[in-house]
Amino acid sequence: MAFKVTPWEVEGDIDYKKLVREFGVNLIDNNILNKTKKITGQTHFMLDRKIFFAHRDLNFILNEYQKGNKFYLYTGRGPSEHLHLGHLMPMKFTKYLQDKFNVKCYIQLTDDEKFLFKENLSLEDTKKMSYENALDIIALGFNPKNTKIIINTEYAKTLYNQAIKVANKITFSTAKAVFGFKNSTNIGQIFYTSMQAVPAFLESVKQGKNIPCLIPHGIDQDPHFRVARDVLPKLGYLKPASIQGKLMPGLLENGKMSASIPKSAIFTNDSPKEVKEKIQNAYSGGKETLKEHREKGGNPDIDIPFQYLKFFFEPDNKKLKKIEDEYRNGKLLTGELKQITIEKINNFLEKHRKERENAKKKIDKFLLKD
Repeated sequence: MAFKVTPWEVEGDIDYKKLVREFGVNLIDNNILNKTKKITGQTHFMLDRKIFFAHRDLNFILNEYQKGNKFYLYTGRGPSEHLHLGHLMPMKFTKYLQDKFNVKCYIQLTDDEKFLFKENLSLEDTKKMSYENALDIIALGFNPKNTKIIINTEYAKTLYNQAIKVANKITFSTAKAVFGFKNSTNIGQIFYTSMQAVPAFLESVKQGKNIPCLIPHGIDQDPHFRVARDVLPKLGYLKPASIQGKLMPGLLENGKMSASIPKSAIFTNDSPKEVKEKIQNAYSGGKETLKEHREKGGNPDIDIPFQYLKFFFEPDNKKLKKIEDEYRNGKLLTGELKQITIEKINNFLEKHRKERENAKKKIDKFLLKD
C-alpha cells in the first residue's frame, strides 16, 4: 500500500523499514540500548519497544557524554489549535532524556512555519496557538531552569541572525530535491528550513564553542535535519545527532493522529465522554463475534487501543506483555481492552489539565524573547 511521509503530510500505512532506507538513518541496536542503560540505569519503554527506533550519531552523543562532555536537546513542533496525544509523545520522551542525562533543552514552536504553510491562518493565529501549545508542553513537568521554549517570531532577531548564515549555504535545487518545492511555492517556505536549523547549533553560539546537540523527533521531520547536518559543518559547527520516533497511530485505520481530522485523534481538551466514545469507535483487532474471539484471539498489532497502551499509557513492559498475551489468546475481550485504555487516558488527561492550568503562572520563565 502506498504511503507518504513529509514534514507536512503523512498518509497511509507507513513502512518504517522503507523509510529507514530512504532517509539513510540507522536502527537503534542492542549496543546503544545497553550503553544507554549503563549511563541512565534503565532504558525508557519507548526505546525498549522500538517506538524511538532509529538515529544518526547517537553513539557519538553517548561516547561524548561518557567522557564528561554534555550535549543538549532540541525538539519542537508546528503549533496547532489543540495538541493531541501524538504531539505529546515525543515531548514525553524528550523529558525522559533530559531528566536522565541532566541536560538543557530547547523547544521550538514554529508559528512562522504554520503561517507560511497554512493559507487559512494569520500570523496572530499561529502565535496564539504557540502560547497555548506551550502550556501543554510545560504541563508535562519540564523545569524552567534548563528548558527554554522558542516561539520563532518572538525570538526572531536571534534566530534570523543565525538562519541567514544557514540560508547562504542552501541552494534552491537542494530545497527542491529534499522538500519537493515547486515554482508555485512561496519563498517563505523555501527559507523556513534555515530557521528550523538554528536551535541545532544555538547553544554552541551562546557558549562560543561546539556543544553536541541531540534532536528527538518524529521521523516525518527528518528532511529538515538532513539539510542541517549537511550545512552546519560548513559554518564550523557539529552535525546535530538525532533520534527518530514512529508516529502514534490515529484512531482510524491506516493513518496517524491528525489535528485536522478530529475523529482521528484524542486531544488534551477532550472530555472523558469524548475519550470514551473515540476509543470505543477506534479501529480494533478483535474478532467479529465473542465466540470467534475466544477461540482465535485478537490481533494487538493492528488494534488501536492496544497501540495507545504500547506507545504511551502502559510504561510497565511486564503489564503490557500480559495484556498482549491475553488479548492474543482470547482471554481478554475487545471491550475490556478498550476500557483499560479509556481509564488510563482519562486519568492522564485529568492530571494534565490541572498541570496545564498551573503552567499559566510560570510560562514566562520558559519563553525566550529578544
